[in-house]
Amino acid sequence: MEGSTAREESNSSPLRFARLTEVPPQEIARHMSDPRMAQHMPLLTGAWDEAAAKDFVAAKEACWQRDGLGHWAFLRGGTYLGWGGFQKEGDEWDFGLVLRVDCFGLGPAIARKALAFARRDARIPFVTFLLPPTRRHLRPLERLGAVQTGEVEYDGRRFLKFRLETG
Repeated sequence: MEGSTAREESNSSPLRFARLTEVPPQEIARHMSDPRMAQHMPLLTGAWDEAAAKDFVAAKEACWQRDGLGHWAFLRGGTYLGWGGFQKEGDEWDFGLVLRVDCFGLGPAIARKALAFARRDARIPFVTFLLPPTRRHLRPLERLGAVQTGEVEYDGRRFLKFRLETG
């Protein structure tokens, strides 16, 4: 659908979770190089090129090998919407969602589908969410039932931590 947006395609194609290896590295690099992404991603520093995207995908694939679960690419039809999923942090499964700027409106639907997966997976009794303090719109997390448990420091940056029971 040349010239269509992710929203337009959302009515015609099912949302699909795929491995990041299915997305061309240049597409991930383009997504992560958008300067608007860094506004709410304090750990996103430096330029992303194809090599950085390949390293990123390899690191996420290593999580799949180690933990049997990891991050997905979110696709609708042939359109890459972004990436996210579950990553093991100690004894907790952290959920992340990083969408292209023009796909932000699809976040709730993608989160609902991912959290439905978590509720069916016995390994995941709860999920955590780490959000930068710059994130002002927390209502969607509250609607999901997530509760703020405090603040944590990760790689020298401060994050608000939320927890959602999945059981």
